[in-house]
Amino acid sequence: MVVQIPDMDLGKIEASGQCFRMEEGKPGHFAVIAGERFLEICHQGECFVLSCSQEEFGGFWSRYFDLGTDYGRIREKAEKGDEYLSQAAKAGQGIRILRQDPWEMVATFIISQQNNIPRIKKCVGLLCRRYGRRLENFRGEAYYGFPSPEALAGADLEGLRGCNLGYRARYILETAKAVAKEEVSLKALEGQDHDKVKKELMRLCGVGEKVAECVCLFGFHHVDAFPVDTHIAQVLKAHYPEGFPFKRYKGFAGILQQYMFYYELHGRGSGI
Repeated sequence: MVVQIPDMDLGKIEASGQCFRMEEGKPGHFAVIAGERFLEICHQGECFVLSCSQEEFGGFWSRYFDLGTDYGRIREKAEKGDEYLSQAAKAGQGIRILRQDPWEMVATFIISQQNNIPRIKKCVGLLCRRYGRRLENFRGEAYYGFPSPEALAGADLEGLRGCNLGYRARYILETAKAVAKEEVSLKALEGQDHDKVKKELMRLCGVGEKVAECVCLFGFHHVDAFPVDTHIAQVLKAHYPEGFPFKRYKGFAGILQQYMFYYELHGRGSGI
């Protein structure tokens, strides 16, 4: 199907560190796996060409890409007197906060700790191939769904370490067991306020404040969540020594955080 989607840049989304199952094949052509769903999508002129039906687009992918949010208006609200934020928002134009599955976000952001994006993707791919369900896309090609908490709870440490997880293997195993037993119920956290969700997530093995904030932002769509990694910590120190003005940007600070993160990784040296 073909659809017009304003203000979406797949390359920037893929490079923004929020999704680890999005891959570019030919330039501008992306394959996206979300849970057990598969999509091919490419940008042609003012339109996007997608491999899904109209029903699947309306029932899943439209929400996944957060197409109900006007990101242009959010960028306009970035402080005009704040040169750094203005440049970051400009560089990040086209980034949307994907509405991803909370369990997938818990597991992948545990893996993300002290890791880089290419290596995270490799680890996640190995995990899915070993423990996820084998499926076929519309071409009949094999791909693997993201493994359920129950599938990973039944794994052993040796098998998980074989996915290049290192010390994170124990975190994944213990967290999968806790989620499978509903010691922390991700379903029950849907619709809860940010502080409660974050507190519950931090009960899971290997989930500290930064990972919990990532899960809140990318899994529960708490767009006030504001993950602070080493890049963002440096930004705050250099540009906001008295603290980031969260009250001024209440309701979308997490979106600005993504612009800042992308700008630090890809914007400064690219002439953006």
